[in-house]
Amino acid sequence: MDRDATPAGLRVLVLTWRDGDHPEAGGAEVYVERTSQLLSARGHTVTLFSAEFPGAARSLQRGPVRIVRRGGRLSCYLRGLQYLRSVRDEVDVVVDVHNGVPFWAPLVRRVPVVSLVHHVHRDQWPIIFGPVLGRIGWLVESRLAPLVYRRCRYVTVSQATRDDLAELGVDRDRISITYSGNDIPDDLDTYAGVSRSEAPSLMVLGRLVPHKHFETAIDLVADLGDQFPGLTLDVVGGGYWDEQLRAHAVRRGVADRVRFHGFVDEHTKRLLLARAWVVLLPSHKEGWGLTIVEAGLHGTPSVAFSFAGGVTESIVDDETGLLADDVAQMTTHVAGLLSDERLRAKYGENARRHARSFSWENTTRQLEAALTRAVDRP
Repeated sequence: MDRDATPAGLRVLVLTWRDGDHPEAGGAEVYVERTSQLLSARGHTVTLFSAEFPGAARSLQRGPVRIVRRGGRLSCYLRGLQYLRSVRDEVDVVVDVHNGVPFWAPLVRRVPVVSLVHHVHRDQWPIIFGPVLGRIGWLVESRLAPLVYRRCRYVTVSQATRDDLAELGVDRDRISITYSGNDIPDDLDTYAGVSRSEAPSLMVLGRLVPHKHFETAIDLVADLGDQFPGLTLDVVGGGYWDEQLRAHAVRRGVADRVRFHGFVDEHTKRLLLARAWVVLLPSHKEGWGLTIVEAGLHGTPSVAFSFAGGVTESIVDDETGLLADDVAQMTTHVAGLLSDERLRAKYGENARRHARSFSWENTTRQLEAALTRAVDRP
């Protein structure tokens, strides 16, 4: 850590189990990376601690932000606490990123802590760890963590997550909302000339993990195939659930109409978003839904579940896309959009305006205010 940080600036340590280079990085890691860089630009000193992964450097400097990697998927939590203890006199405030399991930073005294929670993980625990370990994990997240962090400020990315945290006993006045920003590329206008695919097309974008429920999107291709001949699905992203998804496409008889792209570069991602007719987010829980506003920049409407949390704010229902109460309604919504070019265009233009209203600069200013408030607390 830098002992020579300016008096006006904070020395910030971010504890997160993944950084933006991690193979399983997603929207939460984008949030951490963007805000860390912009906090540095605003005069703060930021160090980011995360887990190691194969081929990763143990430490590096990314612009003004220092990244330190120690430990693995689980051991990074203990190593993070050890690192915090070693530098606590050089830190003004800790951002403890809570992805189901926090780093328990309040156990290290004399350092103000802000808990960053994108969403709670009630539904994910049993999917990933099974019923027994899932119950234990949810008990840790829902009972133990609120107790340990009872004197800390919280930051989250949607009103939906704020409501979930309040249900766990976190005081609402301790929770600040910092809506995620959106990366608006300098060459965004060049994608306006990209034509939609000739045949109807759907797209999902994100990590290939069980709790994203991308099987639902594959099912839609199978179920709507007779109504929309030539309907395809682009699956963009990587993860350990890749083989299971491919097998599901085979079982449903649509392997030739589901294209797995893996990780793609930014240009390819934007081309695919610009060509898709509709973007799907079938996850049952999202803190925000970064994919939705990314699609919106390209005038592409989205469909997601109404019970999935933050997507009820990243989508303005019946204006920028549609929210479904269940799979049957999602199927109906998608069919309606694929059938109605004028409606897709209307939602798409609204989505474009909505997406442009979010910036990482605003997100960072809101996060900065929460960090300052935590440090200034009597």
